[in-house]
Amino acid sequence: MTIRILPAVSDVDSARALATLLSQLADAEPAPPVPDSTALLDTLARLAAESLDELPEVVLVHERIGPVPALDLIRDVVMRFPAIGVVFVTADTSTGVLTAAMDSGARGIIGLPLGYDALAERVQAAAGWSLGMRRHLGSGTPELYAGPGGTVVTVTGAKGGVGATVTAVELALATQASGRSVALVDLDLQSGDVASYLDVQFRRSIADLAGISDINHRVLQDAVYTHDSGVGLLLAPAEGERGEEVTDRVTRQVLGALRSRHDVVVVDCGAQMNSATAAAVEMADRALLLVTPDVVAVRAAKRMVRMWDRLQIRKAEETTTVVNRFARGTEIQPSLVERVTGTKVARTPVPAAFKELQSVVDAGRLQDLDTRSTVKQALWALAGELGLVVAQETGGGGGRRRKASSDRGALALRRKGGDRGAVTLEFAGMFPILLVVMTILWQCVLYGYSYSLAGNAADEAARAATAAYAVNGDVPGACQTAGSKHLPGAWNGATISCGAAGSVMKATVDVKVPLFFPGFDAGWRVKGNAGAALEGNNR
Repeated sequence: MTIRILPAVSDVDSARALATLLSQLADAEPAPPVPDSTALLDTLARLAAESLDELPEVVLVHERIGPVPALDLIRDVVMRFPAIGVVFVTADTSTGVLTAAMDSGARGIIGLPLGYDALAERVQAAAGWSLGMRRHLGSGTPELYAGPGGTVVTVTGAKGGVGATVTAVELALATQASGRSVALVDLDLQSGDVASYLDVQFRRSIADLAGISDINHRVLQDAVYTHDSGVGLLLAPAEGERGEEVTDRVTRQVLGALRSRHDVVVVDCGAQMNSATAAAVEMADRALLLVTPDVVAVRAAKRMVRMWDRLQIRKAEETTTVVNRFARGTEIQPSLVERVTGTKVARTPVPAAFKELQSVVDAGRLQDLDTRSTVKQALWALAGELGLVVAQETGGGGGRRRKASSDRGALALRRKGGDRGAVTLEFAGMFPILLVVMTILWQCVLYGYSYSLAGNAADEAARAATAAYAVNGDVPGACQTAGSKHLPGAWNGATISCGAAGSVMKATVDVKVPLFFPGFDAGWRVKGNAGAALEGNNR
């Protein structure tokens, strides 16, 4: 039996020594060492996506691995890939370290400096356990390795005031309304406002979990407040200075415990990065970065993405940027944000509609935001785009589905088809009305144009008749010819008459108004009158 081994060692000398010993093990197939925790998790995730059989049987984690502490990394690997035997390599083999390693899920511990016999024994034991676990799980269930429990979604603001908390709250409400269990964690430890937005007063916070090493279901029940909407709230401490008690270790334990009991865990990380929020972003399944379409916010988003990449927290291509307070007339469009930050931009931007939010924000009841609100519709559509909501299921069935709120029906309709086809139906219904209105407007134009033509023809007829009168010519003929000459073909058949009235030659043109629909006679006629002074009197 060939044992595939993946070492995770950041120190070059230790990696070389470990690789030398592994190459001497019988039936061992060591892979090149990975230098950090991010590379280890990425490698295992890529192999698991192909097949369970591609995963190594044994992973060796060195005590100096980073940036995630070794024991926390072991816990993550065991939870995500339970069929892998993890062995901890450390110089401290005391009882306390051994107990902590076993609690994290390690299958063994190897002391430094490394010895061939100890290494072979621990690797063989871990490989045997891994093979037994794989036979139990079977090779046809790759979904077991997509991650433990529910989905963790972090919401981070590129800078303060871009709407991270509102977005996190609405995503949680949308997910809960679709029938999934949700926990909303306020990790903006110094200035968290989730409680204010949902009108909640609760004495417990995430800081109360900082001193607890074993966070079980009962401990979570005491710290999590169940909101009227059904969302479980783990609030930020009321005293901002207590936020320092929440470390990256506490964050990993809390989120790990919450995701094992909820379908979705939404984390409001605020706009300040610390060890707790960095740990949350690193272990999140989806990391959202909120930005507004202005230069300052986009630059802040770019700095945040680069910092995450430098600290190996998260890669830019694994981050989703959400454009908040978007307007079509703004110069900074989502495509530009995507190019500047190097991240993926959500297809659903959130419109700028301050008046819709003002009343519910002032009242501290964001859950009462009107369903017709464009902001709510956009954020709930974003939840659908992220895969946080589920479609309605008919028929009976148990499980963890809860009764949804009154908004669930609208959400389900939007997810099933949205507004596709609605515009076509509305246009089909409005088209006849538009035709009638356009016909009436065009007929009014024809009516006015007929007045203009009649007046102009009367002027020309009067002048021609005056000239004919002066030379003793054919006054009616000149009048008729001049008037008809200035009437288009559609106005042919007009009655044109001229006659002297004292010292003025008066002309009258009576035309028929053409209709938009030919063949229909409405009997509409207009008259144009004009006069010209007589220049001679030979009669």
